[in-house]
Amino acid sequence: MEFISVIAAGAAAWIFGAVWYGVIGKQWMEASGLTEETINRKDPAPYIVSFICTLLVAGMTRHVLASSGVDTLGKGILTGVGLGAFIVAPWIATNVMFSMRPRGLIWMDGVYPIVGMALMGAVLTLF
Repeated sequence: MEFISVIAAGAAAWIFGAVWYGVIGKQWMEASGLTEETINRKDPAPYIVSFICTLLVAGMTRHVLASSGVDTLGKGILTGVGLGAFIVAPWIATNVMFSMRPRGLIWMDGVYPIVGMALMGAVLTLF
């Protein structure tokens, strides 16, 4: 059952990412220096790799929740938000700043792990 919950949690975060970047896609592409001509939407590799990555994050998140005794929906969401906001997002901010990319990417890319991990926490505590 744990394996299924990890897949469901990873899928929830991955789907949120598709929605999130669909909403902010034009701004994100501009800030990232991409155009419709410079990206290859037919290449499945980024989608496959991102899904595998969400599964890895969901698996570790499950371990953190179980090790910490997090067993309610509220605690799962709060822990997910905490992991996203205080572990993942600061690494994203560091990467953006040192790569001298537009600072707007910090919030664009930072929202994804915060909400995505909150969703993971929710799904993992519901199973």
